[in-house]
Amino acid sequence: MMQKAPTSETAHEKEDKGRARPRRRRDSRRPSSRPWTPLEINVEAVADKKRFLDFNLPDVLLHAIADLGFEYCTPIQAATIELALEGKDLIAKAQTGTGKTASFLMGIITDLLDFPLSGTRKLAEPRALIIAPTRELALQIAADAEGLVKYTDLKVVSLVGGMDFDKQRKDLARGPVDILVATPGRLIDFVRSKDVDLYHVEVLVLDEADRMLSMGFIPDVRTIIRHTPRKGPERQTLLYSATFSDDIMQLARQWTIDPVQVEIESTSQVTDNVAQTVFLVEAKDKYKLLRNYLSMNGVDRSIVFCNRRHEARSLAERLQKEGIRAALMSGEIPQNKRVKTLDDFRSGKIQVLVATDVAGRGIHIDGVTHVVNYQLPEDPDDYVHRIGRTGRAGASGTSVCFACENDSFMIPEIEAGTGVKLECTHPDPELLRDIQRAAEPPAVDIDDSLPMQEVSNDGLSDDGLSDEKPSNEVPSSQEQPNDESSHQVHSVEEPAVDETAATEPDNLEQPKTL
Repeated sequence: MMQKAPTSETAHEKEDKGRARPRRRRDSRRPSSRPWTPLEINVEAVADKKRFLDFNLPDVLLHAIADLGFEYCTPIQAATIELALEGKDLIAKAQTGTGKTASFLMGIITDLLDFPLSGTRKLAEPRALIIAPTRELALQIAADAEGLVKYTDLKVVSLVGGMDFDKQRKDLARGPVDILVATPGRLIDFVRSKDVDLYHVEVLVLDEADRMLSMGFIPDVRTIIRHTPRKGPERQTLLYSATFSDDIMQLARQWTIDPVQVEIESTSQVTDNVAQTVFLVEAKDKYKLLRNYLSMNGVDRSIVFCNRRHEARSLAERLQKEGIRAALMSGEIPQNKRVKTLDDFRSGKIQVLVATDVAGRGIHIDGVTHVVNYQLPEDPDDYVHRIGRTGRAGASGTSVCFACENDSFMIPEIEAGTGVKLECTHPDPELLRDIQRAAEPPAVDIDDSLPMQEVSNDGLSDDGLSDEKPSNEVPSSQEQPNDESSHQVHSVEEPAVDETAATEPDNLEQPKTL
């Protein structure tokens, strides 16, 4: 995919003569002996739709794609996979849930399989590096990568904060690493301790760059990039962002060379395949409405959003006492429990996930059929983020809001911010009937031992999901590149939706300060 010829010999290259560049294309891209061929894929050609079968992907990758049930590309996949396969630098604007993760993973996997390294490889020298702003997103990307490399011998490793450092070091030592997915702070720890060497990174992906900017991680990302090969023939760079602000474009000028710019626009701020309804209900009837709605509609996987931690905890506990398989997802929950909760939610052991906005931003799980706004968000952007947890990757979804006397005034502001006219209706009488208490105990427990202001021994605070400790440096559009040459990128108009991470409100019953 890319011919990567060094301009001069370095100390690293003198140490490792086995790494011949440019690399030779492998004759066979099917190390698996399993008798499977792309001819087994039965996906009809459809006008204006691109099939994964239409790309020159390795058979082993197509096999994994077929197992996952992927048939047609989403718009971001159709626009970027071929560019990635050609080795071009890329700046892409796409919201979460559009399938962008699969698009850059397919390009990476194809590159690694088509151009294998000769000679003996050293440990902890990844060939592809993916940087994500939050632990949950990084772990989700790693899980997606594992699903796509299942028929190859490629190794995927994730390095995220809030989890055992020594265990992650052992993961690196088990064999040569092909794809490394990491959050900035934890990766810097491994680089500084010389447990990871980024000199041989061939593909660098910066996912959700706008969130990394807003969360203050850009200085850390700069430090990481300085440890990778220079941009150009030695390193392909793919940058994904929900916005093309001046600051994002300035970063792109620093880190890419002649990138192709791709914008996947939406006619509205929210996805068209999510049905949206607002129930006008008294505050005292909200719980009955929720219980009856979930039961009468047979909802198996839903996320219920509350504005504050204590409200989310109270609701999760009440659902559990009623026999609902519910769990809490908020900043006060330690990382190992959050990972297990998301795994249980993904597998179906948990039916209802009660979340706050900051915690909900880290949830990237397909198959969520319903999002319930138990309280209307106080910021229209939060509404967009919430309902974006359903209707992902082209699937249909349902968003339901409970508007009462305390927050119904927010409806016009949400409509103005999203460009969508919300359907407001009164619930049918059967949705407000009294609830019969379930006899069975809850299947999932909430860790009641956690105080509201707990700080764990790994430095994870309760006011968010990020493990990083970034500096306060934030680049401006006038800032000069610090380590790599720039190029001309045309500025574009920034959309109304900015996927940034807000601080989770404390446990005081006061409105958020916007």
